[in-house]
Order: sequence, then structure tokens, then C-alpha cells
Amino acid sequence: MTAPATVKDNQMITPTVESAIVVDAADRLATAASTRRPCPPVIDLIEPDDVDTAYRVQTHNVTAAVDAGRRIVGRKIGLTSPAVQRQLGVDQPDLGVLFADMDCSNDSHVEHTRLLQPRIEAEIAFVLARDITAPITADTAPDYVDQVVAAFEIVDSRIEAWNISLADTVADNASSGLYVLGDSIPRTDAPDLATIDMTMTENGIAVSRGVGSDCLGSPWHALAWLANTSLTFGSPLRAGHVVLSGALGPMVPVLRGATYTATITGVGDVRASFTA
Repeated sequence: MTAPATVKDNQMITPTVESAIVVDAADRLATAASTRRPCPPVIDLIEPDDVDTAYRVQTHNVTAAVDAGRRIVGRKIGLTSPAVQRQLGVDQPDLGVLFADMDCSNDSHVEHTRLLQPRIEAEIAFVLARDITAPITADTAPDYVDQVVAAFEIVDSRIEAWNISLADTVADNASSGLYVLGDSIPRTDAPDLATIDMTMTENGIAVSRGVGSDCLGSPWHALAWLANTSLTFGSPLRAGHVVLSGALGPMVPVLRGATYTATITGVGDVRASFTA
């Protein structure tokens, strides 16, 4: 994968001149986000498997967001779970950017009106202890982590009816929406993340289950993939960054007014309630 952008102050910056196709796709997704009206897939502009161009679209909108005052606080890896890949009809991970205003960890209720067609998934998040400026492996990844956290990612798609190809979700900032951080433990106290169990409930009823190995074999493998792929974009992960490592089980549609709780063995719980 070639890097679609240079980097300045840890922000992905678009090339000076971008193709009309990239701008058109980026504008379509940005308009859908601002109007809260889902748009048609962008694969009428980009080939479904043209990941390089899709990342250029993502970078175009990330840069516009940064220019408008939004602050990057981390990254996410998506499409790590075979169950989620089957749900969306894709066969490889992708990555997106987390902004400070996406963090709903301290909100008593998540505003459903901020979202278009949200779905929720439970996963492990990491808070990084130091920069990752060279390639890492799953074995060395823990050396860069301060906290291991039980988390929800509230994914969302600007594409109508979630009718997405890999290029659609990559262009759409990896279908990012919001996130919630729950209980955390020091990395030194973390269990074997490949063997953890996750159960997510909706209003007390179990709706999703999974294990750590469902996330690329282990969330540590997911962190290594994300860190190394970010390096190819000239945008390394930094100390203090939040990293969402990918779903541990199937995502489920968010119901208005519902409360979701996930329990991850050895790590803790995370809870999110939505407005009606």
C-alpha cells in the first residue's frame, strides 16, 4: 500500500492537488455526515477493491476535519473479526482516525441523533505509553501500552443501508462513529488477550459473544497491524493515543433508548446508554 499523504505534526495532510474523483467521493461522504442523510456508495467513483484511492478519500476528509479544529486522539482498526467481515462482505482489516469529540466515555447517555445508522461492538482498547515509530510484532506490542481497556466502538456508516464494499468503508474513515471506554487495567496486569471472553447485552439480554482470538488471532496482533500500517502512511501512533483494536464479536444495531453492557474477562466492563 502506498502512502496517500505526507505528515506534519502527526496529522495526515493531503497532497497539494487531489484528483477530482477523490474530491467528489470525499464531498459526498462529508455531506452525508453533515446532513445526517446517508449517501449512495462511492464505488461508482472508486473500484470496490481500490484501497489506495479510498485511503486518499479518507485522508482528504480527515485533513478537512483537522483544519476545522477537530483533534486527533488515536486510531482504530476495523474488520478484524471474521463475524463482522461476513456481516459486511469484506475480507481484510482497515483503519481509521479517532477524534477527541468521538469519546463518549463520560456521557450519561449517548445522543442517538449524532448518528445515522449506528451499530455497536465490544472490543479491547489500548492507551499507548510511548510512540511507535518502528515496526512491531504482537510479541513486542505490549511494550508500548500503558492501559488495557474494555471498550465499545459505536460504528456508523454514511453509506445508505450499510451497502458497502471495502473501498466504501475505508473512504468513510473505516465507518467510524463514536466510542466509549470502560474499566481499565495496567498492561502488566493484562491476561492473555487471545483467550479472553466477551459477552455483550442489550437491556440485559445477551446479543453478542466472542473471544480474543476472534480479533486477528489476538488484540495484540491487531495493534501490531495498525501500528505498522500507520507507519506506511507516515502517521505513527503516539504516546497517549487511544487505539481501538477491533470487534471481539458480531456488531448489533443500536436501539434508541437501549442500554448496552459488555463484560470482558480479566479486563472489566463497559456500559453505554442511548437517548430515546
